[in-house]
Amino acid sequence: MRAISRRRPGPTGEEPGGGREARQHLGRAAWAMMRPYRRRVGLALVAVAGALATTLAGPALVEYLINQGLVDHHSMRVVDIAGGAYLAVAAASFALTRWQTSLLSGTGELVLNDLRKRVFGHLLAQPMSFYDSESSGQLLSRMTADIDTLESLVQSGIGTFVMSVGLFFTSVVVLIAISPPLFVATAACLVPIVAASARYRTASTKAYRAVRLRIGDTVSSLDEGLAGVRVIQAFRRERAVGEDFERRNADQLEAELHTVRLASVFFPKVEGTGVLATAAILLVGGAFVHLHLTSIGAVAAYVLYVGNLFNSIQSLSQLFDLLQSSGAALSTVATLLDTHPTMTDPDDPLPLPGSGPLQLDDVHFAYDGERPVVTAVGLRVHPGEHLVLVGPTGAGKSTLAKLVGRLYDPSSGTIRFGGVDLRSASIAGLRQRIVVVPQEGFLFRGSVLDNVRIARPGAREEEVHRAVEALGLSDRFSELPDGLLTEVGERGSHLSAGERQLVSLVRAALTDPAVLVMDEATSSVDPGTGRWVETALAHLTAGRTTITVAHRLTIAERADRVALIDGGRLVEVGAHDELVSAGGPYAELFAAWQGTPEPAG
Repeated sequence: MRAISRRRPGPTGEEPGGGREARQHLGRAAWAMMRPYRRRVGLALVAVAGALATTLAGPALVEYLINQGLVDHHSMRVVDIAGGAYLAVAAASFALTRWQTSLLSGTGELVLNDLRKRVFGHLLAQPMSFYDSESSGQLLSRMTADIDTLESLVQSGIGTFVMSVGLFFTSVVVLIAISPPLFVATAACLVPIVAASARYRTASTKAYRAVRLRIGDTVSSLDEGLAGVRVIQAFRRERAVGEDFERRNADQLEAELHTVRLASVFFPKVEGTGVLATAAILLVGGAFVHLHLTSIGAVAAYVLYVGNLFNSIQSLSQLFDLLQSSGAALSTVATLLDTHPTMTDPDDPLPLPGSGPLQLDDVHFAYDGERPVVTAVGLRVHPGEHLVLVGPTGAGKSTLAKLVGRLYDPSSGTIRFGGVDLRSASIAGLRQRIVVVPQEGFLFRGSVLDNVRIARPGAREEEVHRAVEALGLSDRFSELPDGLLTEVGERGSHLSAGERQLVSLVRAALTDPAVLVMDEATSSVDPGTGRWVETALAHLTAGRTTITVAHRLTIAERADRVALIDGGRLVEVGAHDELVSAGGPYAELFAAWQGTPEPAG
C-alpha cells in the first residue's frame, strides 16, 4: 500500500514536471503565503512606484539643467531651481525606498513566521507512515536551513530585488522614449547579458537544488550522530561516524563550490558589459550631438538612465545567488507542504460510543507497498476484555496494535469500535476513546506535571493528582525531588526508564479511554519500578478493554484471551489454559518460553 501520495523530488531535487509548470506552481505557492498581507504588499508597491518615479526624475532634471540652464540660456536661476529640485527628489527617493524596504521586509518576516508554524503543524499532522519513508534530517533541514535561506532573502534582498526589477523595466521604457536609435546600441549590449543569464539560470537552478539536498544529508548525519551518541561511544564508532559525516560534508562543499564556479563566470560578464555599453553610448551620442540629432542634455540623461539600467542588472546579478538559493529552498518547502496527509477527518465524522466491542474484519496491511505485514486478520474483542497479542519477533503484533490505535490505516478491511468504522470518526474523538501506550514513554522538556497534561492540556492540577491516586502512584511520585513538579530533562533523561513509563500510564489514565493498547509497555521497566508499574497497570486496565503486545507470557497467563500472531496471520485465539491444553502452536511457544519440553498432546 502506498500510505502517502506525494510528489517526490528527483535525484537533483528537481520537481517532476519542472520548468515553466514548476515555476508557476512556485509562484502560486508564494502568492498564497502573502495573500493574508495583501494590504501591506499593496502599500509596498505604492512605495516602490514612488521610489521609481523619484529615481527616474533625477536624470530628467539633469537634462533640463544642462539644456535650459547651461547650453541654451546660461541661466543660473534655472540651475538653482533644477539643483534644488534634484535634492528634493533625492530626499523623497531615500524616504520612499526606506518605506518600501520596511514594508517588504516586514511582510516577509510575517510570511516566514507563518511558514514556520505551517510547516511544523503540517509535519505534526502527518501519519506514522510518512515518517517511515522520510529522513528526519531532511525534514529538519526544511525547518532550519531552507527557511534560514529565505530569511536571508527577506532581510538582505527582497526590497532591492523588487526595486531593481522595477527600475530595469521602467528604464527600458524611458530609454526607448528618449532615443530609439541610441536604444538599439544599448540593446546590442544587453543581448550577451540576456543569453548569459538564461544559461546561468538553468545551470544554477539545478546547482542550488542539489545544494539543498546535500544540506539535508549533512543535517541528517548530524542529527543521527547526536541521537545515537551513546551507542557510538559505547562501540567506539566515533571515527567511522565522523568519516561518514565528512563524506556528506564534502559532498555539500562540492555542491556549494559548483555554484561559486558558475557565479565567477557570470558576474564579471555583467559588469564588463555595463562598462562597454556606457562607452558605446558616449561614442554614438557624441556623434548624434555633432550631427544635431540630439542635445547634450539628452545624451547626459541617457547615460544616467543607462547607468540606472545596468545598476539594476548589477544588483539583480549580485542577488542572483541568493534568489536561486531561496527559490530552491522555497521549492523544497512547497513540495513538503504539497504532501497531503492521507489520515484526515471525514467531512461528517461519526461519534465513537463510550463503550462497545472492537471488531477487526479481514484486515490487511503492508508498509509502503512492500510485503504484507498483516494478512486477513479477523478478531472481536469484547468490552472490558484483556486480550494479549503474542508471537515471534516480526510476526506483526506491534503493527496490528498500531492499526487498532489508528496510527496506520489498513490497506483493506475495517476496524470498528462500537460498530463505527474508525475511519468514519474524527481523529480527536478516536484519541479520546483509544489510547496507545508505546514501548518507551517519550517525555518532553518540562515537569512531570507538564508531561502528564499532554494527554489533556486543559486538565487542572487536581485532576492530575486524582489520576495519579487512581493508579496507586501517589507515594512513588512523592519520592521524586519535587514531586509532580520535578523537571524531567531532555527526553526524560532525569528519570529512569520505569519512571518514564509510569508517566505514560498516568497520561493514559488522565485520558480515561475506553480501549487501552499497550505495545510492549513493560519491556523496558527496571526491577526497582516494576512493582509500581504492575500496580498501575492493574488499576488502569480494570474493567477497561485492553490489548497488550507481549513477549513475556506471564502477562498472557493472566489475560482473558490470547491471540497468537505468526507471519501476519491470526493463528490461534482463546484463553491461555485452553490453548495450552490444545497442544497447538501457542502451546509450543509457551513451552519454549518456559524452557521445558513440549507438553504431550
